[in-house]
Amino acid sequence: MTMPWKLVCKQSDLVVDAGVAAMVNGEQVALFYVPESDNKVFALGNWDPVGKANVLSRGLIAHLQGEWVVASPLYKQHFVLSTGQCLEEELSVPHWQAKLEGGSVYIASL
Repeated sequence: MTMPWKLVCKQSDLVVDAGVAAMVNGEQVALFYVPESDNKVFALGNWDPVGKANVLSRGLIAHLQGEWVVASPLYKQHFVLSTGQCLEEELSVPHWQAKLEGGSVYIASL
């Protein structure tokens, strides 16, 4: 089965080892560019369910418990970039498969 991919931005719009927010189909998506990871680029919902604000794109990226994570800038919960799962609590944020191709960033359709 072919996955429908949506062009989100150019690779040059991303910041190495940091997040940026993008609006995709009316929803805020946090994009993270981690060149040293296997995936290189990750896409999570930007909404922090604990802090109740669109801030995850501003969080710090770290490698923790064998996973690439983003720490929420509000209450510091860590969300796994590849799954959206929170390490500290039983909650998660939406995540989408993402890829770099030809200098462009794509995510699986929302």
